[in-house]
Amino acid sequence: MASTGKVYLIGAGPGDPGLFTLKGKKILEQADVVVYDRLLGEELLAWFRPEAEKIYVGKASGDHAVPQDGINAILYEKASQGCKVARLKGGDPFVFGRGGEEALYLQERGIAFEIVPGVTSSIAVPAYAGIPVSHRDISSSFAVITGHEKPGKSESSIKWEHLGHAVDTMVFLMGVENLPYIRQQLLANGQDPQTPVALIKSGTLPEQRTAVGTLENIESRVAEAGITSPAVIVVGRTVALRERLQWFEKAPLFGRKIIVTRARSQASQLVESIRELGGEAVEIPAIEIEPSRDMSGLYQAFNNISAYSWLLFTSVNGVQIFFDEMKSRELDLRMLAGLKIAAIGPATAAALKTFGMIPDFIPAEYVAESIIEGLRPLLRPGERVLLPRAAAAREVLPQRLGELGILVDEIHIYRSRKPEMDEKAIQILDSAQADYLTFTSSSTVDNFVKIIGPERVPDFAGKVKTACIGPITAERARQAGFNVNIVASEYTIPGLLAAILEDLNC
Repeated sequence: MASTGKVYLIGAGPGDPGLFTLKGKKILEQADVVVYDRLLGEELLAWFRPEAEKIYVGKASGDHAVPQDGINAILYEKASQGCKVARLKGGDPFVFGRGGEEALYLQERGIAFEIVPGVTSSIAVPAYAGIPVSHRDISSSFAVITGHEKPGKSESSIKWEHLGHAVDTMVFLMGVENLPYIRQQLLANGQDPQTPVALIKSGTLPEQRTAVGTLENIESRVAEAGITSPAVIVVGRTVALRERLQWFEKAPLFGRKIIVTRARSQASQLVESIRELGGEAVEIPAIEIEPSRDMSGLYQAFNNISAYSWLLFTSVNGVQIFFDEMKSRELDLRMLAGLKIAAIGPATAAALKTFGMIPDFIPAEYVAESIIEGLRPLLRPGERVLLPRAAAAREVLPQRLGELGILVDEIHIYRSRKPEMDEKAIQILDSAQADYLTFTSSSTVDNFVKIIGPERVPDFAGKVKTACIGPITAERARQAGFNVNIVASEYTIPGLLAAILEDLNC
């Protein structure tokens, strides 16, 4: 490690992890130390290297975990030790983010630094509320103004007497507590009482809420809506465009909280789809996938691969681990040339295609019973089938194939286990504050019950709707005591989401 490190002042954006920059993500994944603020999305925290030192220095109104002098000292100390330091700040570091102060502190002490801009909330939050800060016919200028000036200042540095006449749109950051003062100053300096105003709380996040009024009545509107900090204040005629341009709050799943119990390594498609539809995906993985410690059975199958006629995959996990093991043993994919391949479901088939393998057979329905019926005319008694899959999987597939005279070598190449719960997950489970609980396999049902305890299932089931990916999973959920409200007619992640949307529209 170099004798002197480097500090990266990174803007984390306004909250939506999709607005985080690619450069910022790359640095987070490489950093030795991450010094981070509050109001950061969980997805950003997941990008920290597991071995990186994590230092929380978040600030809330009147509550500073670490004072600014302490933050400066941390950055200097860690960089002096040769560390690559990611200083993660909400919004943009140079827009009321005190990034300039931190950069000057480092520069004066000979510490290398780099600025990684972030999407500023002053533009992004109004945009998510359907309010452009400029518009050719309405606003040709805008200003970003602090709503919370440095404590102890003898007089305001904001030129209130000029502000309202100099720009068309005003955006105040960190100003909710000072709203009465801001309103008073604008009115006292010539602003029309009927000037449109909006306050947007938790902008770009699924819990976003917006209050709209005028300078005359905005305080009462904010009180009625229960808007508290953090929120962005927008003043100007472009606020009126929200009535026609709001899009985020009209998304199909906006304001809905959906618990995803799938393994974190598998959950990306479901989580991303929920977010794209405006919902909040709460990841509470009920299972973790762990490759088998003893792969001798699989290695023996590799050595005898020419004896098999078919290779059957029942999950994405099975595909990934199977080919990872081939790669670890430096085996050539061409050794599989004589085999036919079957996949249960389009996700498993898609995983195979990433390795250049096109399935010869995908059943009409993505359950073991359907694959047996589909394979019946394709298999001859005495043929040998390789079935690499999870331990404790349903026995229907090998049993029924055996009844057809097929020789099935079932090899357990991974298992699922119950993961540890983080604090946020525990809070969600304790409060049962969610709209939907999703199950994508029987394993997720079994482990979720272990997590919350069988005695709590009736209470949880009474508060949160249960959505299952298919009939097998739904039956297991019912047996566990859940009231299954939704069963996808297509046993896929898109099918599960479609069923949830259909339920909402009923």
